[in-house]
Formats: sequence, structure tokens, C-alpha cells
Amino acid sequence: MKHCLFFLLSALPAVAAPQVYDLVVYGGTSAGVTAAVQARKMGRSAVIVCPDKHLGGLSTGGLGFTDTGNKKVIGGLSREFYHRVWLEYKKPEAWKWQQRGEFGNRGQGTVAIDGEMRTMWIFEPHVAEKVFEDFVKEHRIPVHRDEWLNRAPGRGVAKKNGRISAITMLSGRTYRGRMFVDATYEGDLMAAAGVQYHVGRESRETYGEQWNGVQVGVLHHGHHFGAVKKKISAYRVPGDPTSGVLPRISTEPPGEYGAADRKVQAYCYRMCLTDHPANRVPFPKPAGYDAGQYELLLRIFDAGWRQGFRKFDLLPNHKTDTNNHGPFSTDNIGRNYDYPEASYARRAEILREHEVYQKGLMYFIANDPRMPADVRQRMNRWGLAKDEFVDNGNWPHQIYVREARRMMGKHVMTENELLKKRPTPEPVGMGSYTMDSHNVQRYITPEGLVQNEGDIGVSTRGPYQIAYGSLVPQKAQCENLLVPVCLSSSHIAFGSIRMEPVFMILGQSAATAAVLSLDAGLAVQDLPYEKLRTRLRADGQVLSAPPYIFKPPAHLAGIVIDDTQAKLEGNWHPSTSSKSFIGKNYQHDGNKDKGKAKAIFEARLKPGRYEVRIAYTPHANRATNAPVTVHHGGGVTAKRINQRRKPSHDGATESIGVFEFENTATVEISNADTVGYVIIDAVQFIPASNSK
Repeated sequence: MKHCLFFLLSALPAVAAPQVYDLVVYGGTSAGVTAAVQARKMGRSAVIVCPDKHLGGLSTGGLGFTDTGNKKVIGGLSREFYHRVWLEYKKPEAWKWQQRGEFGNRGQGTVAIDGEMRTMWIFEPHVAEKVFEDFVKEHRIPVHRDEWLNRAPGRGVAKKNGRISAITMLSGRTYRGRMFVDATYEGDLMAAAGVQYHVGRESRETYGEQWNGVQVGVLHHGHHFGAVKKKISAYRVPGDPTSGVLPRISTEPPGEYGAADRKVQAYCYRMCLTDHPANRVPFPKPAGYDAGQYELLLRIFDAGWRQGFRKFDLLPNHKTDTNNHGPFSTDNIGRNYDYPEASYARRAEILREHEVYQKGLMYFIANDPRMPADVRQRMNRWGLAKDEFVDNGNWPHQIYVREARRMMGKHVMTENELLKKRPTPEPVGMGSYTMDSHNVQRYITPEGLVQNEGDIGVSTRGPYQIAYGSLVPQKAQCENLLVPVCLSSSHIAFGSIRMEPVFMILGQSAATAAVLSLDAGLAVQDLPYEKLRTRLRADGQVLSAPPYIFKPPAHLAGIVIDDTQAKLEGNWHPSTSSKSFIGKNYQHDGNKDKGKAKAIFEARLKPGRYEVRIAYTPHANRATNAPVTVHHGGGVTAKRINQRRKPSHDGATESIGVFEFENTATVEISNADTVGYVIIDAVQFIPASNSK
């Protein structure tokens, strides 16, 4: 009987065991591709499972005018991507609608910076997509497209002993893995796995930040109605509240300054436009078009505003990456609040509403007879690029999800790390772009005027490090998941981190950690950082900023320490409002939080006597008694300077005195017991024999 059973079983067809991948990447974004490529480069199996049909996310979805910041801190596969873009544009066939010489060297790195790995940071969507497709083809990475995670509780994510074992799609397909990466813009896998996250803005108090929370009264980029010469009423009949409110203005109160809310910054599509007649498709009139939605725009143009074309950033072949610009533009303010956690059906409704709004906006500007003739004529030169997004009516396949869920992981990145107010633990990559939030809401002021809120642009004062702990959940929630896109970050810090080159950096670092954790049989939270750092550096990741060399103006002798080199405590605000300053900007204390702001300038000097001079920009609103403390060989000297008075040396610097220094000189400037704005710009140390 046993022999019969044996022969019966052996005659049955063999059934292959379900494949278990070393790394399952959910999401076909730029971070998802670099994560899968890195796993393969480390000898492990990987699969990309994604709801996307096109790889690359926003990098192939219209954002071809790359937001980079300091390119020197972009390394690894992220830099290789931009090198491969450069290689594509070396091919003569890449220049179909324009001569290469006509476009010139826009967006290209230099030999001095790049060395042999030349880069190009400005590109057409289809070129970026080819690079990503080449990546997965060369590394033999299977890509399962149009696969949507089953987000029903208990249906899409199988977990055992604190680890994900498999994820299941709406199609019924199941993908088993040892390690997982959520590379989506929405954080769907993270959320379905039970990982804690946040949506919206935290308050200023949550993480001790200056720039988080509601930003009523803060006007930065000119994307607000203060940039319009004429005041704009929010009502259908100007000045008459009984006439009703114009479309796309909220009647809800905006909230208190610095308070938390559940709102997210506006989304838009990064359109690829062209003014080349042979490749131009006139702006289509979308189904559901309603000219009444753009009444507010008419008032803005009637007030003389004409800056709408400033963000038609040029790409090769007479194309653009067209982004939001101005108080009423492609950003669909206030229509995306429920998107991060919405069902797939609701998200589709939101995307459709954004598409109709934005297509309608372009059609309105180009065709409505009420538009100023000069604007209408100029807009009619442009249209959609016929050879881009050819399977989607020449419309981008990816909306700009500037912010959705954000994990609350092992470490939360905040503005304090970005501004170098405190060190970043266990860095796995770097960012450097401005902390940038687009508008969050459009509301009515007490005077009945329309106003945008939420637009922020704050310098990070140079590159900053991103912590490994921001890529991993708290251990009790999941031990084998990494999240390089919806990472653990406050709203305002995410405004800088959210750039595509950084997502690629973090995707590579996440996969590196996943493989090393798999090799060691560890939870991702327990991976020894030294081992991770060694591998990241070997693979070209940049984990610390290159030495910063400040070159002062030629008329400043001696050694000059700029405000960007100072160690800052408390809240300092970069500014360029005054006409004359040293370096890229100066900073002020906002005339707030007196006694809490301090700037420490340190210089390495040869032993000897030096004159110390303080640089500041004078104005009638400055402090008359800004405290300056000099630590020198003879002890400590404290003085106060009147920053309303023009500095005595060339109108740039004020002398504090001559001091003996040994090896290190330290000068502190604070805002203790001051009335008025305290300014920091630079500190100058001049050998006494040279001072005049």
C-alpha cells in the first residue's frame, strides 16, 4: 500500500513552492527603483510591486527641473541616475526638436564637481523613464505593475512575530518576502502593517520648532495675495459678504499661528509643455469644465499681476517643467486633505478633480475672452507636449503628492536637525534643499480679503544629515520594514527632505540596511550602524558635508567666519532684505524670544594679537545694545554694539577691540536683554599688525 501511494504521488505534477523574495518593494517611485537595484547589487533577490504603470514616480511624471540644493551631497545610485541622464543627452537622437548647442549646458554638472561621472539635472519625462527602465532591465528585476495593495484590515498584510511575511493585492496575488520597503508617496504598506504615522502639521511645541504649524501672517515666496498690488476681495461682489464667496476660498477660520492641524500642502501636476508648433497640442477643454472656478484669477490679472509664466522652467527640446507660481495657479489649494488616508475610489475622485481644475485653468487662461489679451496671446504659444505621456492624453501620470502620511518611527527628523541645532544620529544620507511648504489653505481675512496660508521657504543653512532611525518603524510595530519616502519627519522638515534625489538616496540606503539585517538575522532596528555606514560609503553614499570654505569679499582682510559657519542656538531667520551683507545672507532673531538666541563664531588662529570686528546690516529697527562676548587668551570681554548705527569700517564691520589669542578664538552674539532686531552676519579676525 505504501508503494502504491508512493507511485501515485510521484505521478502527480510538481507544484512549485511560492517564491519568497529577499526584498519586496511596494511602490514604483524613484526610491523604489533604487531600493530594488541596490538589493540586486548586493546579491539578493528583489521584486517591485506597484500600482504604477510607469516607473519613477514624479521623476518621470513631469518634474524634470530637479530640485537639488547642494549637488555635492548627492551620491550613490541617485547620482548615477543623473549621470545616465547625461549619457542619454550625449546621443544625437535625443535632440529631436532642438539643436544641442541651442540648449547649451543648462542643468549640467562641471568636470570640477563631477569628475568622470558627469551629470545632467534637467531632463524630459520620457528620458527619465528610459533610465529607470534600463535600471530594472540590467539588474533583472521583475516589476509587477498595476497591482494595488489590499488595504482592508487583516487582508493585505500578513504578519508573524512582529514581521511582515507577505502582502496581498486586490488582484489576489500574494508576494512573500523576508524584508519589505514601502516606497509609495502615500505610505499605504506602512499603514496597513500597523505602523504609527501622522498626517498634517504638528504644532510648534510638538518638536520645539519655529516653522511648523499654521503660518498665519507668514508670507514667503510671493504665492500669496500680498504679492498683488491691489487688495482682492473674497466676495462675488467686492466688499459685500452677502453676495457669497468666490469659488476655491474656504469660509473656515485658518487657525492660530503655530497650531497643529490635519491639513496638507497643495498638490499639482507638473505639466510638460512646449511652444514648438510641430510637437504642441493645444490645451484641451476638459469634461466638467466650469469657467466660474477661475473668477478669482481674473481679479488677480485685473490688478496687474503678470508673473504667471515664471515657472515655465525650460527642458531640452523646447519643453518645460511647469510648476505652481503665484497666488492662484496650478496648486489646487485645500482639495486634498483626505487624500493620504482615502480609499482608492476616493483618491481617484480627488485626482480627477485636480486634473479637471488644472486642465481647465490652462484652457481658461488661453481662451476666455475676459483674460487680458497679452496673457491670452502668450499662453496660446504653449500646449501639451505631443511626445510625452502618450498613453495618458499627454497628461502626467503622477500627481505631485508633496506630502501624505509620515511615519512616526525610531527617530523623527525635525527642523532642529536640518538647521544643525542638534546632531543627527546615524546618518544614512543627506539633503540640502530649502524647507519648502506650498500653501495649505486659502481663507478670508477679518477685512474680507482673500489670503493664502502655509507657504514657507526657510534655508537649511547648508547640507544636513538624515538619520537611519527615520527610515525604520518603532521595533514593537514592525521589524522588517523600511520607509524611505513617507519617512519619520515633521511637516516642515519633510518640506526639504521630500526632493526626488533624496528619495533615491534613501531608497538605496534602506535596501542596504535590509540586506545587511537579513545577512545578520537581525531586526532592522538592531543593525549595527558601523556596519551600515561602511557599506554605504563603499557604494558612494555621502554621509557628511564636504568642508565648507567661505570666501569673503576681497576688501575683508584676515580670517572671516560667516553666519552660515556659526553654531546657532534658538531661532535665527535668514534674510537678504538689506542691500549689503557678507556671503549669501545675514540672519536676525525676529525680535522675539529674547535671551534664547545665540550665535557662536569660532576661528582657528595662529597665536597672536587680532582685532575683532563684527559685521551687521544697520537699520532703524535694530537693537541698540546687542551683546557680544569675546573669549580670548586674557579671559572674557563683554561689550554691546548699537546695530542701528552704520559700522565704522567701510560701512560693513564694527571693531570690538584687539585681543590676544592662543589657538582658538570664540565670539558669541546673543539677543539677551535687547530691544529690536539683533543681526548676525560675520565675525572678522585681523592680525593686529595689519589692522587699520
